[in-house]
Order: sequence, then structure tokens, then C-alpha cells
Amino acid sequence: KSHSMKGGSLDVHPTEKALIVQYEVEATILGEMGEPMVGERKECQKIIRLKSLNVNTDIASLAQKVVEECRLIHPSKLPEVEQLLFYLQNCRKPGNDKQEKHSSRDFISFEGMELDQEANINSIDDYVELLYEEIPEKVKGATLILHLARNSGNLKDLMQNKTALGALARVLREDWKQSVDLTTTIISVFFCFSSFSQFHMLVTHYKVGALCMNIIEHELMKYDLWQDELQKKKQAYILLLRSFKALRKYQGLLTKQEQLLQVGLYLLLNLAEDTWTELKMRNKNIVQTLVKTLERQDEELLLVVVTFLKKLSVFMENKNDMAETNAVMKLARLLSSDHKDLLNNTLRLLLNLSFDTGIRSQMVQAGLIPKLSSLLADESQRQLCMCILYHISMDDRFKSMFAYTDCIPQLMKMLFVCGESHTDKKLISFCINLAANKKNAQVICEGNGLKMLMNRGLKPKDVFFMKMIRNLSQHDGPTKSLFIDYVGDLAAQVVGEEKEDYVIECLGTLANLTIPDLDWDLVLKEYNLVPYLKDHLKPGSAEDDLILEMVILIGTVSTDDSCAVTMAKSGIIPTLIDLLNVQQQDDEFVCQIIYVFYQMVFHQATRDVIIKETDVPAYLIDLMHDQNAEIRKVCHNTLDIIAEHDAAWWGRVQSEKFRWHNSQWLEMVEGRAVADDGDPFGYGDDGDPLAYIDDGDPFTRYGNILERPDLFYSADRIIPVNGTISPEVFTDYLNGDVGQAGGFPDR
Repeated sequence: KSHSMKGGSLDVHPTEKALIVQYEVEATILGEMGEPMVGERKECQKIIRLKSLNVNTDIASLAQKVVEECRLIHPSKLPEVEQLLFYLQNCRKPGNDKQEKHSSRDFISFEGMELDQEANINSIDDYVELLYEEIPEKVKGATLILHLARNSGNLKDLMQNKTALGALARVLREDWKQSVDLTTTIISVFFCFSSFSQFHMLVTHYKVGALCMNIIEHELMKYDLWQDELQKKKQAYILLLRSFKALRKYQGLLTKQEQLLQVGLYLLLNLAEDTWTELKMRNKNIVQTLVKTLERQDEELLLVVVTFLKKLSVFMENKNDMAETNAVMKLARLLSSDHKDLLNNTLRLLLNLSFDTGIRSQMVQAGLIPKLSSLLADESQRQLCMCILYHISMDDRFKSMFAYTDCIPQLMKMLFVCGESHTDKKLISFCINLAANKKNAQVICEGNGLKMLMNRGLKPKDVFFMKMIRNLSQHDGPTKSLFIDYVGDLAAQVVGEEKEDYVIECLGTLANLTIPDLDWDLVLKEYNLVPYLKDHLKPGSAEDDLILEMVILIGTVSTDDSCAVTMAKSGIIPTLIDLLNVQQQDDEFVCQIIYVFYQMVFHQATRDVIIKETDVPAYLIDLMHDQNAEIRKVCHNTLDIIAEHDAAWWGRVQSEKFRWHNSQWLEMVEGRAVADDGDPFGYGDDGDPLAYIDDGDPFTRYGNILERPDLFYSADRIIPVNGTISPEVFTDYLNGDVGQAGGFPDR
């Protein structure tokens, strides 16, 4: 007889600081001539405990020693041993920190599973026989099998024992209402299998997942009945002693039920790795079940529930279910938990949900803004809190709420703590959003806030800081006045050879500074801005975004009389007209260019240039009826000013407004006039009943329309069109004041 051993795989021990070596032992019986007669192979494992392993251990030396002393490990596996030892050195011991998440085997330890004997895999048949006895014996047999299942090395043997697994599944299916301890123990056995993906088919085969769903739903209904009964006893003022006994009994039942819910939900969480299985759970209202369980107090149970919800929340259908069940209100209370893992997973779930605008509203209603703001001080949770708050700040309705928390002071402190070479993109993006609100801007600029921001924006030329500064500059009031001291610095950045995206932000900031006390003419001359603007306004000379900011800046400085004259003399108006022709499809460009003209017509010098030396009024008349309401509004206002100061354009503007307002009626009248001249049906030469005579002049095609009395009061063909009856007589006729005997005068 001969023996041979063959090394296999290496793994770490799930609960101890030890290595597990899987190997095979092959026994062969030799014949008289030495030939093999009978062979037997058995899989075994060896546990190498590493009691001396700690954070200061030299991993390389220890790995070399393990390989030398254990003949089952081939020297070629030295790197793998080092990697496993490094993992054991850095992983946390289960039980050292009750707030840390437990491993799968550690998780299932609960009250009532202690035994006075050691479980042995060779006695599995005896344990199965106990499952056919009464409830206490069934609990003992299931507990012994659970002790075996907690060792991952026994799972393959248990998987091959169909009798044991079948008996466990049968007892669970038939007796789960008889004993909570029995139910929890059997589900824990299958939970051990569910911790490994390769055993999921086994758990599914025995339909343990579906049964767990039914058990959990039943337990939640039972919990509601307990709550009602307890409330009735409190309201009925039962004797204090009886009430105390009932409360103690309730606490014991509650503890056992939460253990059952915990292991059952964890099993379902493991099975939900498969998307199809997760879909079946959703069809059985798993989301509603989990949200209802959020009302419980046990933190370990809540950790499983929140983790499960976090996994489900990546699908839109599940997210919508959470919105309908108002899960955010129940999650809000968990933000005050001292359990770090529970808090972290809650924040991650809220982050997943915060992409939905409706759920963001629920977060605000639940008071999450001050709670999350207070958590910014916790460095381990800061990034998650900041991301959620950033999503909330995207909605203009909620921006002002940040001004009433300590969020902004903390953000400003974090902004200036990080060095100039490194800017946290999440942090500065959040600040950019907040700066778009007036109340927030005032808080940000308090003290030396604006000065520190300008230093970061101007010296390192940080474009993100400049975006934040630009948002701050848009608010009227005391905040905008603070920027007077920095106008020169911003203008210098514009004419300097800087990156285009940075210059865009500087131009945008300057364009926002509509400050009456600011001498724009001095700024233009001192920094030679007019030639720069004229050169870069030419179509194609720069990116559209940069050109647009220049147009807006010209509109801002044109409010000053001397600046408007400077702009007009520089020949910048024809350049703007050329730009208008090129960008006529871009409503933003068109509106801003027209606004420049609007500002210029307020001043005598520039108004004369626009009216007499350019075609701006004609362009404005063409744009009076643009589809964009803002463009129409600016055009009408500009033309009204032009018409007020120029009699020639007054007639054209009024005629065009009248023609557009009464276009359908005019077409009908002109068509009828042609019919009176020889065509009894009014169809004209081309058969068009609405044809009209066009002499080629868009402003005078109807002659002087406003001086034709027939267009005002002869539309019903009753009153003569030669103007022999005045409008007053016609009004009297409509009011019934003209007698029928007198009638109307003849033509």
C-alpha cells in the first residue's frame, strides 16, 4: 500500500488569521508484482494558523517560512502566499469592532445556536435523523449541520449529500411557522451556501428564496399585530406588572424575529446577484418589504436592508418604487446613526436616489440639507455628502436653503485648505452651483471671502474659481459693488494671452458688472479693450462662446454715454451687423446684438449713427416678428425709441406694426379691391382670391395705410368707401342713434 499527496488551492480562513491548503490524498494497494490493484482518492484540507501575524510582521519572511515548513505548498506559489498574508494582515478581525460589517460566517452567529458537542462531518447522517423527530430535536440537528456549514471546507461535502439538504428544505417548508429558532437555523444553513456564487443554483433548486420571501412577509405582518396589541395594552392601563411582563416577552420575540429577518434578507441579497432572480423578487414586492423593514431599530438588520436597497436602486423601476413608498423619509433618521457602515451605505443609497428630481424634493422635505451639511465635518463621509448636496443644489428651488445651514462656511474652509495645485472638482462644482443664488452669494462674500476667491482665480488662473466668481458677480445689491476693486485685474486678464475658457469667464464677470459708479470709459482706454473687441468680433476670429461674451460686454459698457460714443466711432456697429448676418440662426447671439443696439439708441450720438449711417432699423423691422419672444420684445422697444426721435422711421414702424397686426384683414380687403376693378369674384390674374398688388417696397406696398379711411370703417360694404361719412356717424349708427327714416346720404 502506498500514499501520495497532491497540493491544491490556497485560500484565507474566513474567521481566523490562518491559511487553508486544499490537497488530495491518493491511497493505492499494490499487487505482488508491485502493480496498482485498488486506488482511493480523498480531498483534504490543512489549516495553517498564523498567531504571530500582526501589522508589523515582515510578510516576505513569513511567506518564505510558510512555504519551507509546509510540504503541501509548492515553492512556485510563494507570490500567492505573500498576497494572501498581506490580505490577512490588513483585514479586520471579526468582532473587534461591532460596527464593522461581518463576514458571511461571522454574521450568522445568534443566540440559541450554542452546542455542548462538536459537530463532525462524519456524523452527518445522525444529524439528518434528528430532523425527523420533534421540534427540539429538529432544532438541534439543524444547528449541528449549521456548525458544519460555517466551515467553507465542508460545503462541497454537504452539497453532495442530497438527503441532508432535502430534509432541511422539507422541514423548513413544513414547520417554519412552528419555531422561529428552527426557521432561522435552517435558513442560516442555506445562507452559508448563498455566500458563494457557485452554490446559488443549489439554493434555487430547493426554492429557499421564494420561501424566504413568504416567511419575511409573514413576520412583518406578525410584527404589526404585536404593535397593535402592545398599543392596546398601553391604552387600557393594564396593571403595571402585567404590562412589564408583556413588554419583556415582546422584546424577546422581537430579538428573535430580527435575527430571522436579518439572515433571510441577507440570503436574498446574495441570490440577487443574478438579474433574473432579482426581477422575480421585485415582482413579489421586495422593495416595499425592505422599505417597511426600515422602521426597525436593530442596526445590523438595517445594514442588510439598506445594502439591499442600494443594490436595487440602480434600476429605474426599483427607484420609482422607492419614491412611491417614500423611502427617503425613513432613511433620514439613519443619518444620525453611530454605525459607520450603516451610515456609509445609507449615504450611498441616497446618492443613487438623488439623480431623480422628484426624490430630491423628498430629500429636502425630509430635512436632509442640514443633516448632510453637518456630516461634511466627517472626512470619511464627506465625499458622499457633497455629491448628494451637489445634486440637490442643481435645482434652483433649493439653492437658497443652503444659506441657513453651516454648509457654505465649511465649503469655503475646504476650498482654501486644499493647495493651489490641486482643486477638488466635486467641491468647486458644488460651490459654483451655490454661487448662482443671491443669498448664498452674500454668505460666500462675507469677510474676506471674495478677496480669497479672487486671489485663487487670478494668480493660479483657475478657470473653476473664475466660474464661481462669475456667478457671484451676477447678483444685484451689495455683492456686485464689491467687484469694483477687481475690474482692472479682470480687464488685464482679457487682453493678456490667456487660455480661451479662462478669458470667457473673465469677460462674463465684467459683463455682469452693471454698476452706476463704474467708469467704463476709463477701463476701455486704460486697458485698450476697444481694438481687442473689434478684432475678435469678426466672424471666425474666435470661438462663438468667446464672441458672445464680448457682445454682452459691449451691451454692458454701452449704458455709459461716453463709452457708447467710443464704440460708435470705432466702427464696431458694422461689425456687429456682419456678425448678426452670420449668426442669424442663433437666438442668443441675435438677442444680445439687438440689446447692444437698444442700449446705443438711448444716446444721441450713437442713435444718429445707427439711424442715418447703418441699416440697423431695417434689420430690426425684419426681426419684429421673430419666433423668439425675447427678440421681439427687444426689437419693439428699440424701434419705439428710434420712431420717437425720427419722423421718417415713425411712419414705417407704425405701418409695419399695423400691417402685421391686421395682415389677414388687409389681404382680404386688397383682394376685394381688385375684384371691384374688373374681376367680379376677386380672384385676380393668377386665380388667388387673396392676391394683392406689390410694388416691390415692403414698407409702402399699401401706400400710406394709416391715411386710408376706408380701411378703418367700411369693412362691411354698407358704408361708402369714399370717406363721405365720418367715423362719428358710423358710431352713432352702431349705437342706434341714427334714425331709419333719415338713412345714410347717397354716394
